[in-house]
Amino acid sequence: MKTLVLTLDLIGTFVFALSGATAGARRRLDIFGVLVLSFVAANSGGIVRDLLIGATPPAAISDWRYLAVSILAGLVIFFWYPVINRLRNAVLIFDGAGLALFCVAGAQKALVFGLEPMMAALLGMLTGIGGGVARDVLLNDVPAVFRSDIYALAALAGASVVVIGDALQLPTTATALAGAALCFGLRLAAIRFGWHLPTARTPEHVEEDKDPNRGGFR
Repeated sequence: MKTLVLTLDLIGTFVFALSGATAGARRRLDIFGVLVLSFVAANSGGIVRDLLIGATPPAAISDWRYLAVSILAGLVIFFWYPVINRLRNAVLIFDGAGLALFCVAGAQKALVFGLEPMMAALLGMLTGIGGGVARDVLLNDVPAVFRSDIYALAALAGASVVVIGDALQLPTTATALAGAALCFGLRLAAIRFGWHLPTARTPEHVEEDKDPNRGGFR
């Protein structure tokens, strides 16, 4: 289990670092800014997770491999960004893959440290969304988790698969792959088909919808 968690953590770190570095490159940050953003996006969720479960010091600052993987991803994006940028929705794909891997790894590590199933699933979700929140805040964007896209819900679904599989004593690797696939599939489907959670309605929004210049009620 610990080996699987470490493997998923490092792969997720690399993928989320790609997401952070790509977002930084699109904002035309210098190499230092790109590398900082790659590390923050890749490791913020894991650091929060480790602090909450008492795994101190957090793996991201005590294991050199996390820093090395983050820097490698940042350098790949910085020097080959024109090639990466040709891929449609590269940031969203990297972000979805990182979300899937981290929600699974977070839930599994929480189970290793003896957390209750519900708390383990929530911590898996927090691990998944933490890096994206930090990345968006540094770029002065509203974090994706606070917008209407299916983001946190996808992470929670993936983490829940891991927790349920553990309760049923199913093979760890199989449940990890299933959870990651579910999370990634939900995230991409939400982007492709425009799925979203309900948003708050205020009087200002109602008046806007009644505006004849906006085409009447939507």
